[in-house]
Amino acid sequence: MDYKVVQTDDVPLTDLSDVDEVPPDLRIRALDEFLETDALNCKLWYFEPGEEIRYHAHAEQEELYYVLEGEFSVKLGRSGEEEYIDAGPGTFWIAKPEIGHGHRNVGDEEGVVLAIGAPAVDDPGLDPHGLDEE
Repeated sequence: MDYKVVQTDDVPLTDLSDVDEVPPDLRIRALDEFLETDALNCKLWYFEPGEEIRYHAHAEQEELYYVLEGEFSVKLGRSGEEEYIDAGPGTFWIAKPEIGHGHRNVGDEEGVVLAIGAPAVDDPGLDPHGLDEE
């Protein structure tokens, strides 16, 4: 099939704290796996107050983020040039390959962020501070 339509609640919610190999201990809906995408990764990330995805970078993948719910502090930029941006519902940001990025739910309610990454490769997080040393 060349297309598929799904409602958010029909995509299983995975608690990553049950998966040893995958930090952080957040909850996600793996839209890409459910929809069987070929060219991109697509996840809904759920953050309780104070939870975060730590500052990291990717070698090949660029990522686009969109805040659906909640209030976030976003850390963006190359090592030594990072800046913090406040992001609430309706905010987009992008991190190109080798650009550090991370975000924390600084609000009092659950936050939800849509993350889309391409190309769809296994591109584990890198330490942005180490990229300058290569």
